[in-house]
Amino acid sequence: MTDVLVSPRSMQIVSPIHGDVIGTLPIATSQEATGSVLRARRVAREWARTPAAARAERLHAAAVELRERAGELAVLNEAETGRVCAEAEEGVLAGAATLTQYAELGPVHRGRSLRGEWSSTDLMVPEPRGVVVALTPWNDPVAVSCGLLGAALVTGNVVIHKPSERAPQTGLLLDEILQRHLPPDVLITLVGDGEVGAALVRDEHIDVVAHVGSTATGRSIARSVRPGAKVLLENGGNDPLLADADVDPEWAAAQAALGAFANCGQICTSVERIYVHQAIATPFLGALVDEAKKRCDIAPLVDRRQREHVHAHVCDAVDRGGELLIGGVVPDGPGAYYPATVLSGCTPDMRVMTEETFGPVAPVTVVSDFNEGLSLAMSGEYGLAATVLTGSMQHAQQAWRELHVGTVKINAVFGGAPGGAAQPRGASGTGFGYGPELLDEFTTTKVVHIGLPEPRVM
Repeated sequence: MTDVLVSPRSMQIVSPIHGDVIGTLPIATSQEATGSVLRARRVAREWARTPAAARAERLHAAAVELRERAGELAVLNEAETGRVCAEAEEGVLAGAATLTQYAELGPVHRGRSLRGEWSSTDLMVPEPRGVVVALTPWNDPVAVSCGLLGAALVTGNVVIHKPSERAPQTGLLLDEILQRHLPPDVLITLVGDGEVGAALVRDEHIDVVAHVGSTATGRSIARSVRPGAKVLLENGGNDPLLADADVDPEWAAAQAALGAFANCGQICTSVERIYVHQAIATPFLGALVDEAKKRCDIAPLVDRRQREHVHAHVCDAVDRGGELLIGGVVPDGPGAYYPATVLSGCTPDMRVMTEETFGPVAPVTVVSDFNEGLSLAMSGEYGLAATVLTGSMQHAQQAWRELHVGTVKINAVFGGAPGGAAQPRGASGTGFGYGPELLDEFTTTKVVHIGLPEPRVM
């Protein structure tokens, strides 16, 4: 049985594909949230004292089962969020790979010794922080959760996990798999809404809050968490793509379309705004429209509330003088579908250029030269990621030096080496996500000075 706290309140899960109710789950109360923290704290000391290799062995076993049940999780993920099953399964397998990665890295996560006096030794020892609250998103619920949960657990922390209320069944099944390989209460699942999350964040016994989600929620967490607690945030983004004059316009359009339309634009590092050099603007826009036409069977957004948000951004752009080249019309019928949309003539005052749209929308601004495009790409409060398409090493160097974001991608909208980390900036968050650096975030360092006693005088 999954270790889930229950209450008389409940939530309905509505399919974004056909609009039917596909499940009902109990919602925990604030009191139950408090109780879960106390339960976790009671087992924290024993789990912290468990050898790192033994913790890693449990994660290895969980990763094996996760791979075996990838199809089951993917079907559930598609039903809850509309994400295409094949893509959802890729996310599950990525999550299993992340668990394996942290199972390997955990036992070799180490401190340092410092050279002092001949008769003394100084040690810098990493220790688990304690009780972690992990608030995870719906857009890639398994892969993201495995990153936070894996790094926290392998370093000796206990975790209370609240999956997004938009993908709670997927979160429950993931945690059920993990819990089968962990001692009781080392990982506790809490189903809930914003009220439950707020109760967890405010609890005075929480040591870390790790949140992947909206900027508004991230800011609320930062204000609410107790003094001294660690806060890790990966929040919204408004990621730019800049296409230089010397790149093939059709290739650049394919990159832009992949970044803007993959998973219906519901990826943390989706392309949210596009700046294209005037020398290639006409063929680029034509090719981008063709790319959008290929996606006539695009999957639904996560729900109708998200669709309303996306459509409001598109309408705002059109009202302010933007040209709708394709898409931008809410379709009839059930579900939360929205077409791949291309806008041209976009200006900095439009919401699609200043806020996170998080939908299949590609807004384009034509720029006179690379420096103008770079200047516009650098604007705004967000600092998650950016993409630059250029054949110029000088422009590539200038871009990654000057862009105030955590990740700069040159000539590829997605990708990256295994074990890579990211450190968002500005309104996009704080702290490292993924990679070996995430182990450092979930630990605190204790300095130990060991000296020799004075010899006894006989």
